[in-house]
Amino acid sequence: MSLIPFDDRDGYIWMDGQILPWRDAKVHVLTHGLHYGSSVFEGERAYGGVIFKSTEHSQRFRESAELLDFEIPYSVAELDRAKALVVEKNGQPDAYVRPVAWRGSEMMAVAAQQNKIHVAIASWVWPSMFDIATKMKGIRLDIAQYRRPDPATAPSKSKAAGLYMICTISKHQAEKKGYADALMYDWQGRVAECTGANVFFTRDGAVHTPIADCFLDGITRKTVIELAKRRGMDVIERRIMPDELATFNECFITGTAAEVTPVSEIGPYKFTPGNISRTLIEDYSAEVRPKAKAA
Repeated sequence: MSLIPFDDRDGYIWMDGQILPWRDAKVHVLTHGLHYGSSVFEGERAYGGVIFKSTEHSQRFRESAELLDFEIPYSVAELDRAKALVVEKNGQPDAYVRPVAWRGSEMMAVAAQQNKIHVAIASWVWPSMFDIATKMKGIRLDIAQYRRPDPATAPSKSKAAGLYMICTISKHQAEKKGYADALMYDWQGRVAECTGANVFFTRDGAVHTPIADCFLDGITRKTVIELAKRRGMDVIERRIMPDELATFNECFITGTAAEVTPVSEIGPYKFTPGNISRTLIEDYSAEVRPKAKAA
């Protein structure tokens, strides 16, 4: 199957305040963000033409940039409007939305305080995957070689491009072994997250998830925690050690792309997707479509 390159597609991208034809949205090879990782981004989803928690994503987008010591030159409201415009202009009611900001090319060294901050927003078709029967089979996870870094060594609360380098390596290694993704431990060897999604476990009717202090506290993660609590489930955010994995019944991951996806296996550990996973898949599906929910 041939892939359609992301630099050669039809459509429109919002860049530095203008809507451009997709192929005209370009940067120079001496862009600071490319060489030094001075870039932040968001991953969002539009359902039925409406971006889920758009404002919350825009706020985090700006906060991520501040943690990398630069300011996005657009307000939250301006970013929200630009994202909605891109989805509308591309005619994609069910889409993945990608805002990205980076330092430009004025200076090419570690220090780049005079560099212009650029912002772009793209969207592409990404149908929702709420097919319960398929999801309930669960995915298989490897255990990653690399660990999430000590928050004293990296801006872990930022959705910074550079923090995903070890995620790409880990996911590639997992896929080569036939797994869908990999579970990452933190710098102290505790369960942390997957390469692009947060992780949850169940035992005795309660939901357990690692404390998000050295990895991103995902917006989907927070949404699912809220949904579980609405159902009266106990949600326990705590340190989870690898040897506990054998004691859990269900496992699922959450993220903009993953939504709520059950897990059947993590390395040698097995899980059986069950009622809690199914309930939260259904509740999340309803939550991201408020109009359908009210109909």
